[in-house]
Amino acid sequence: MEQRMAAVRSGTDPVGKLPPASFHRWLEEPVICPKCDASYNLVVDWDWWNTRHFEEESRAMVRLLKKAVQMGHGNGHRVTHFETAGVVVLSHIRPDEREPAVRLPESR
Repeated sequence: MEQRMAAVRSGTDPVGKLPPASFHRWLEEPVICPKCDASYNLVVDWDWWNTRHFEEESRAMVRLLKKAVQMGHGNGHRVTHFETAGVVVLSHIRPDEREPAVRLPESR
């Protein structure tokens, strides 16, 4: 079964879907940006969290999310929701913080 983990910025609501589960577990230790005070709370499936191998299985995902948060410092932490299944990190930005489309001047 594919496990998913999400990191949601503290003080914001999730923008994308949370990992599929009947109940979610918000982990006690957040991911904190080493360059500023931005913190992200981790969300996982309750059943996966209760397994005895959770610490080993989740280590790679936590490392990916930490790197994504650190890289997000460059754009002012506009990304409020990261999600990963262990290979790729998906970024979700709130619709009100997206950059407007750039319009090119019309040529005559």
